Amino acid sequence: MYTHIMVGSNDLEKSKAFYDATLGALGAAPGHNVGDRTFYSHNGAAFGFVTPINGEAATHANGGTIGFAAPNKEAVDAFHAAGLANGGKSEGEPGKRPNAPGNAYGAYLRDPFGNKICAFCQLPEGA
Repeated sequence: MYTHIMVGSNDLEKSKAFYDATLGALGAAPGHNVGDRTFYSHNGAAFGFVTPINGEAATHANGGTIGFAAPNKEAVDAFHAAGLANGGKSEGEPGKRPNAPGNAYGAYLRDPFGNKICAFCQLPEGA
């Protein structure tokens, strides 16, 4: 379990537009700004982005992925489309993920600064 996840940003406005759109597609309210950082709270979890405190450029974690829960297939599709429309790049089109547990359906994106995120849901049996 975690208390929160934070990623770096080199452009707070660009990141807010991207995450308001992608996380909004999953049912989260727009992020709220707290100084040099923005936070989202949804379903008991917190996510945010910040300009690095050390003053250096934000970079992404090699091999790191942040997974967001989606309520259904349509939300996963909307998450992916919203990310592409707001400066993200596809890292995996929406679809069934046979190597994931259960009957998983997911999609992967890179945010405008290279952080890898995904959204997943479980499809009903037989879907």
